[in-house]
Amino acid sequence: MSDQVQQPVDPNENPYGYMGLAKNPDGSITRLFQPPSTPASSDPSSPFHLSKDLDINQSKGTWARIFVPRKAFDDDDSSPKQKLPLIIYFHAGGFVACSVNTARFDALYTPIVTEIPAVVVSVEYRLAPEHRLPAAYEDCFEALHWIIKNSNDEWLEKHADLSKAFLMGSSAGGNIAYHVGLHVAACVDELLPLQIKGLILHQPYFGGIERTESELRLAKDRVVPLTLSDLLWDLSLPIGVDRDHEYCNPMAKIKPDQFDQVKSLGWKILVTGCDGDLLIDRQIELWKKLEENGVPVAGKFDEGGCHGYEFGDPSKAKELAITIKDLVESTTTS
Repeated sequence: MSDQVQQPVDPNENPYGYMGLAKNPDGSITRLFQPPSTPASSDPSSPFHLSKDLDINQSKGTWARIFVPRKAFDDDDSSPKQKLPLIIYFHAGGFVACSVNTARFDALYTPIVTEIPAVVVSVEYRLAPEHRLPAAYEDCFEALHWIIKNSNDEWLEKHADLSKAFLMGSSAGGNIAYHVGLHVAACVDELLPLQIKGLILHQPYFGGIERTESELRLAKDRVVPLTLSDLLWDLSLPIGVDRDHEYCNPMAKIKPDQFDQVKSLGWKILVTGCDGDLLIDRQIELWKKLEENGVPVAGKFDEGGCHGYEFGDPSKAKELAITIKDLVESTTTS
């Protein structure tokens, strides 16, 4: 595999090529290249944050990158330090592509770590189609147990407040944060001292059989068109299920008591999106359904933009980080 920068590919014409994939005759894929990556750095001269990588489960190839604001290392070690909220982050990539260390994700990591400020643990989960859903959910839930077991890690012990933790994800990661969050709500006692206070679902990736207005309106989008979205679901869902399966369309089969545990825990949920993203109708549907069911939820939906807009616009990334900061502060001070 090559790390070289590839020429732009139209996802409407060649969704496999756009994702850096080739389809094999047996239905499997070959990964042709990986997007540029950024190594972890514990260089104390870093202007924003220090980071390091730790294995979660070597047999699965899962790991995590921990980010801590550089300023957290500036204080005199002899003085007591106020620990920072912990954001457990699940990356984008349609369940099929990208990694914790994908370089463009730095555009979001940095303002989250520095603006809130917070300790961020970004989780590397197994990708589809080699590992179809629910593999990513299982890996990310396992990561929560790993955080508990490694809470004596020097960085986590000194800087992260495990009682003020949040699950966050972008795109496919937002889908993961939603599903893992519901599972966590049903077993909070087994995760102590880790205490989740809320979910941050940034442009979460959901689908369904029936097309929405935004999916039809933006069917030929150059960032995430319908052809690409359809391909990603085909590669990531369990074999034989349709797109009204709960992993893809959690709104299709809502249970009467589905959000009772989330409400009883007092979690707050943030759902964000923009109307230049063909996924926005499903994101708004989730926000409204949560609101109808009495869940404390905020929706922030911008005009214009596109899916993953924050990775190419530092001002939008900072704006998102400030919105997240407001949620974190409202939760941890109430």
